[in-house]
Amino acid sequence: MSEEPKYNNVDEYIQHLKEQLMANAECGNTHYNLGVAYLSKREFMDAERCFREAVANSPKMAEAYVQMGGICLERGDLEGCLSFNRLAAQQRPFFAVPWGNIGFVLLQLGDSEKAIPALQKAIKYDPTFVQALATLGSAHFSRGEMDDALVNLKKAVELQPKFGPAWNNLALVQAELGSWAEAAESVKMAQASGYDVPQVLLDEIAAKLK
Repeated sequence: MSEEPKYNNVDEYIQHLKEQLMANAECGNTHYNLGVAYLSKREFMDAERCFREAVANSPKMAEAYVQMGGICLERGDLEGCLSFNRLAAQQRPFFAVPWGNIGFVLLQLGDSEKAIPALQKAIKYDPTFVQALATLGSAHFSRGEMDDALVNLKKAVELQPKFGPAWNNLALVQAELGSWAEAAESVKMAQASGYDVPQVLLDEIAAKLK
């Protein structure tokens, strides 16, 4: 097998992919790779055009729908993000990523009831999907389901000890349960990972531990 040539920068790689497309314009994978390369440069319009070409040539390419959903999220278009991830899930029902994204967006839209089953699917298909576990914990927290929130957030930080948002949310749950010493440890872990813990939470924990 010949090795992929090394490129000095993303622009060289983009040029290489464009040359490949001149030889084979119907290769969905090449359009997809070109879209990812444009995304790395934050050239969202070019990236979106490539992902649309990718699914036009390879309609079952769920990853391209997920990427288009990500571009929608970048623009603040939650409904668009939801729609593209639903398309991705239709094409590949056992692909965890779109289910995690669907759950995340539904929670942002305030629909925790529908978010929870989507997130549970994501975790069923990928039990180590840290973001989905953390989002599921947040969804349960928003519903006052503290035990379920605790279980999922603890799993998230066990899998990814440097995932600051999950530590922060775990601290919120522990504070709600009156476990102030544990909450203090969780905010320390959140801060150690570079997460900016809200001052109001830090103050509340400090006051309770006096």
